Amino acid sequence: MSSIDIKLPSAEDLLKTLAQKLQPLLQPNTALVGIQSGGVWLMQRLLILLEKDIAANAIEHGTLDVSFYRDDYEQRGLKAENRPSQIPFDVENKHIILIDDVFYTGRTTRAAMNELFDYGRPASITLVALVNRGGRELPIAPQITAADITLEHSQNLQLIQNTDGHLSLELKSLTLQPSSGSTQA
Repeated sequence: MSSIDIKLPSAEDLLKTLAQKLQPLLQPNTALVGIQSGGVWLMQRLLILLEKDIAANAIEHGTLDVSFYRDDYEQRGLKAENRPSQIPFDVENKHIILIDDVFYTGRTTRAAMNELFDYGRPASITLVALVNRGGRELPIAPQITAADITLEHSQNLQLIQNTDGHLSLELKSLTLQPSSGSTQA
């Protein structure tokens, strides 16, 4: 299937699917942690959907910005919108549901787990992604996804938060730059 043939699903529908899949995992010792920025948008929306069905206390939650924990930090540098991580609960022995928007290589997840362990030792971590786009490079994979969409390396899938707060998916083709030392045949 070429990129032209790809019809992206509704991010709002996928969000509802994720909420249904997460509901059985919630227990008193569970917390949601969103990875900046798309994972945080998802977490905020999931909290609204999930807390409707919970008569008890609100679900503990936090955010991670993994910029400094990435193994490609020197190549990527800092993003203009870096935000501090906020984990306002004790991570020790907590069942963490780690939320990201688009799972690709696994490097963001690895960075998030490294940072999370700086806060304590969780009892478990369940990785949730709205979309698994294929391309895994590390032995890390989401346990729960709302959609699996195979994309080319030259394609970039992003979650967008519209001005009205609704979420949508956007697919762009990247122009690959030849490396500086390559020669053309």
